[in-house]
Amino acid sequence: MPLDTIETIRTRYSCRAFTEKIPGDSDLQTIAQAGVCAPSGMNRQPWRVIVLKNQELMQDLEREGMKNLAALPDRSIYERILSRGGKLYYNAPCMMLIPVAENALLDCGIVTENIALSAASLGIDSLICGLAQFSFAGEQGETFKEKLRFPVGYDLGIAVLLGYAEKAGAVPHTPDMDKILWIQ
Repeated sequence: MPLDTIETIRTRYSCRAFTEKIPGDSDLQTIAQAGVCAPSGMNRQPWRVIVLKNQELMQDLEREGMKNLAALPDRSIYERILSRGGKLYYNAPCMMLIPVAENALLDCGIVTENIALSAASLGIDSLICGLAQFSFAGEQGETFKEKLRFPVGYDLGIAVLLGYAEKAGAVPHTPDMDKILWIQ
């Protein structure tokens, strides 16, 4: 049974260690549909949702992303990924990539949140993976965009890793309630 919306928001967390178990196609379809139900400016819907289960392609994307991170002058992000096991995609068995048209990052954010929350409501763990951008930053970026059937003129907005947590009992971050301001 799906969780209540507020409870889903409160309990969703960023999973950084996945098992090999792939969510079922019907759940992935439900999650993708929730993504494209997102509102957008002037109803342009300037996105695609690509469900990627191909492990070989995911490994190629991960290798390229790690290579590009390692080449940065500031290697702190690369070192952080290494300290967490050296996997940009944390062994996730699948992901949803969200390519977007130019100037559509706000719309992309809404799609992303719909995907992450709908996954959580179905008991599927996720990680919103901004670092997936690095898989498309190098010489292989255009090749990956072609393989993944990005529309012409679209770039990766973000990716959401999906699967099941390696260890049960993970908890979300503690929200900083001081970030809420009341003006009366």
